Amino acid sequence: MNRRQFLGNSAAGVAGLALLTETATAVSAAPAALAAASVPPLAGRTPITTLNGRSLPYTLRNGVKEFRLVAEPVKQAFAPGFVVNCWGYNGSAPGPTIEAVEGDRVQILVTNKLPEHTTVHWHGLLLPNGMDGVGGLTQPQIPSGKTCVYEFTVKKSGTFMYHPHADEMLQMAMGMMGLFIVHPKNPSERHVDRDYAFLLASYKVDPGSLTPNPSEMLDFNVWSFNNRVFPAIAPLVAKTGERVRIRVGNLTMTNHPIHLHGVTFKVTGTDGGWVPPSAQWPEVTTDVPVGGMRVIEFVADAPGDWALHCHKSHHTMGAMGHGTPNLLGVKQSGVDKKIQKLFPDKHYMSMGESGMAEMQDMAAMGKSMPLPDNTIPMMTGEGPFGALEMGGMFTVLKVRDGLKAGDYRDPGWYRHPKGTVAYLID
Repeated sequence: MNRRQFLGNSAAGVAGLALLTETATAVSAAPAALAAASVPPLAGRTPITTLNGRSLPYTLRNGVKEFRLVAEPVKQAFAPGFVVNCWGYNGSAPGPTIEAVEGDRVQILVTNKLPEHTTVHWHGLLLPNGMDGVGGLTQPQIPSGKTCVYEFTVKKSGTFMYHPHADEMLQMAMGMMGLFIVHPKNPSERHVDRDYAFLLASYKVDPGSLTPNPSEMLDFNVWSFNNRVFPAIAPLVAKTGERVRIRVGNLTMTNHPIHLHGVTFKVTGTDGGWVPPSAQWPEVTTDVPVGGMRVIEFVADAPGDWALHCHKSHHTMGAMGHGTPNLLGVKQSGVDKKIQKLFPDKHYMSMGESGMAEMQDMAAMGKSMPLPDNTIPMMTGEGPFGALEMGGMFTVLKVRDGLKAGDYRDPGWYRHPKGTVAYLID
């Protein structure tokens, strides 16, 4: 019986799970990763900013852009104190973003350092059948220790992905995925001032463990933007009045309604291509389907700190809390002492009687319990007004006056003009 199962069978179990809040509260976003995420030059085009990621350098050989991918086991940090054994590319999961320009001839050398064979499928790209990357159907598998060469001409601009099409269930469940973004041939076409991109991914990582369960189909407990969980997800930054694009890809096993506060946006693209203006309509939430991409664009015309998150509530929480009893409204006076008599070496605290916000309230009073090794709390994060009570698929769009073009540094929390903050009355 694992820790989750045991705690779920006890009345105080939800307390032990719910209260674990101290480890990740001090985690801050890493804007430095944003500045390093682009590979110049792109001849006047806005480079892609991959959240907590980077773009893949290339070598130009006889007019062909040569990229090198290494499929390999990686230790991926989802947050400080929470590292997961994944499979990925070039030392990270997801792998680095590949950027190309419409009409480019590209050659991608994929070296397999996994313990089993693999392939790479170029999701959404139009290319010769023999370059499509479906093992056994369009190519032989890439054995461990071997290198495979993919070469094709990039025919259309847009937002695409790459992932294995060999032992797909396990390899994608272990984190093997990446973005492939193609810029229009005309640098002025579809111009934006900031171009963000990230992938949605989910995992089943039992508290205290290191390796995801690749056989899980439903009960995921780690929900991430580019394999980071809030508050370790970098913010998106924009100057007031800039046009911003956000590209979101979904390789999880469920859809994700991605909601952005503070603006009205339009869906301008999918993994099938760009959406004509006549087919676009205003939204504040767009549903990103399984195996699909959504590209949204908007003008950042309202300064402030605006939430960006999946609107499935359980996807904005950390790893704890699944399979525990519902104690809402259940009187729990004296439960703590009884449980502590049974298990004197444990420090269980009953929670959930009046809601789960008690977790961070108790942590603020110094009463939080230690987490199992390599585990994050269910609810965490601090904002300028106190606990944010979030986790997982959540970050912030920070819009500010006076930012310089290309400045992706975290500007800190927004300073509200006097008289513009909601307030309490007696």
